[in-house]
Amino acid sequence: MNRPNPEQLNFAVVGCGAVGRKRVLGLPGSSLLLYACDRDETRASELARLVVGCRSIVDSTVAFSDPRVAAVIISTPHSSLAPLALAAIRAGKHVLLEKPGALNSAQLRTLAAAAATEGVRVRLGYNHRFHPGLLRARRLIDAGQLGALMFLRARYGHGGRLGYDREWRADPALSGGGELIDQGVHLIDLAGWFLGAFDSIEGHAVTSFWDMPVDDNAFVSLRTASGQTAWLHASCTEWKNLFSLEVYGRGGKATIDGLGGSYGAERLTFHRMLPQMGPPETTVWDYAGNDESWRLETEAFIADIRLGRDPSPGLREGIRTLEIVEHIYRASGFPVSAAAL
Repeated sequence: MNRPNPEQLNFAVVGCGAVGRKRVLGLPGSSLLLYACDRDETRASELARLVVGCRSIVDSTVAFSDPRVAAVIISTPHSSLAPLALAAIRAGKHVLLEKPGALNSAQLRTLAAAAATEGVRVRLGYNHRFHPGLLRARRLIDAGQLGALMFLRARYGHGGRLGYDREWRADPALSGGGELIDQGVHLIDLAGWFLGAFDSIEGHAVTSFWDMPVDDNAFVSLRTASGQTAWLHASCTEWKNLFSLEVYGRGGKATIDGLGGSYGAERLTFHRMLPQMGPPETTVWDYAGNDESWRLETEAFIADIRLGRDPSPGLREGIRTLEIVEHIYRASGFPVSAAAL
């Protein structure tokens, strides 16, 4: 097989919607986008015009068969993610795959086996790990500023829009589920990033408001083998967009509120417990400006390729996240996609 030189890091993007556009605009100057691919030719052309030398196409095999392409960004609806990723992997391309990566964990296992055979790297696109408040919270924890961690509490939600229950996210054949597999997977991923692997899964998903066969709210309780707990709520009946994540340690807590844009300004608040207890010592960091998480995540993906390291989060973390989603869906009476690759 004529493999590309990873030092050149020429890219193609498949899926030219809002997320694909953010991914492309986050590419570093040392990389070159050769193809913008979408089934909607107009959308592909509009994105291609943003990058000098980029060609718009509707057939992804054109990009996958080009030996100049080293890596592919895939940012399509859920049902197309894994099939496209498998084709790219089998063509010897590294893949930055938008979350959740597949309709089910079985599809991700197929990708993992193919990636191991082809020797390529696959990173799951969980860009929230690269938001500044969450990155600083991670550094505080790593430095021991919170002490031994006890539990995590997080909420994430939006209010939908007119017709939301008729969009592709409300069709389980296209989405694999509702709010839990959409925004909820971000919370599961972040909880695992902070606390580690979860041995116990409890919770339920419900459809409380929207006229659709998938969940609009999910309530999840996860516990590690050592008893650390994550309590998560994902909702598309939040009405006012919300992101809030709190990590509690024996020496203090870190709270991240907002993600920018409609979710409000991003802020990290660190409350450090004092020896005499009482009111804590409080430090606040406010983050304004553009969302750099997409760029930082792409730079991490490029480093994965150049260093030959396993991406984190990669397929292993993605599989476990979808296993948790599937557990909650089964317990709640929602069907779990059985689609194979």
